[in-house]
Amino acid sequence: MSAVSESMNRRMTLGLLASRYGFDLDPTFATEVTITSIADDIDSVRPGSLFMPSTQVDEQQLRQVQALGAYGAVVPHALRGKTDGVQIPLIYAEPTAQQLGKLASEMAGSPSDSLAVFAVAGSNTQTVEQGVRDLADFLHMLGNPVGVISSGNSQSLERYLDLNYPLSILDVQRTMAVCAEDGAAAVILALSEETLKDDALQSVSVDVLGCDDNGLGEAEIVKSVARFGCTVGKRTHIAVRTQESDVLASQAAVAYGQTNSSALSLSISMVLAAGVRKANIKSALRVSRDLN
Repeated sequence: MSAVSESMNRRMTLGLLASRYGFDLDPTFATEVTITSIADDIDSVRPGSLFMPSTQVDEQQLRQVQALGAYGAVVPHALRGKTDGVQIPLIYAEPTAQQLGKLASEMAGSPSDSLAVFAVAGSNTQTVEQGVRDLADFLHMLGNPVGVISSGNSQSLERYLDLNYPLSILDVQRTMAVCAEDGAAAVILALSEETLKDDALQSVSVDVLGCDDNGLGEAEIVKSVARFGCTVGKRTHIAVRTQESDVLASQAAVAYGQTNSSALSLSISMVLAAGVRKANIKSALRVSRDLN
């Protein structure tokens, strides 16, 4: 169960959900039933939840979520006529990942719209997690409250988040909502299969996408992360290490106690892509050096 399920707190009626996404509601007079959260596993169900199972579901499970206080459930059309013992409203549908992402984002308050979203990709999990840590430290040095979503250590500002990895679409939206509610200005995502399930970033718009593999072009970088479903659009800045970022990183590596400055170089390149001035970056690196 997600430790941050309480953050999926927007409300929606079953009638609005069914009409907006073209789903079939039974009974039809349940249109005004209002759900207050979405749960994709039984342990996450609480009073007011809409149960949207991530795996195959049967009547026994539906009775369980009914007893836990679910106000409705989304089930495949194949179950029509096979749930006589279930008293909660049912929505018959086979929602796509895109539909689930849009719904989850809406219920969570569209958190990616209020956060600067940085996503770190790389050749392996270790380099991705190192890149995430360095970027989080660097953004913090620049005065930005930051959230981190990574199997290595997810945090909302200074608060550790106890999550079950890899994260689903709902998990990501819940976690981003927590970061936004805690006052984060930015969130950093680790694009790795250890952190995220396929399509986990549906309806998440990425502002800066960084990759440690300088041998890949922009189109190849975008293709390499497509499995996670994140929105990489015209406003997304693609960042890789540059000669300029390498020089700045090598000069600051001693302050971080590092012999390899490549992850810091990528962080600097990503921050530059986000629009932070070079003078501010140099100042932050100088302060870090003095403190160390």
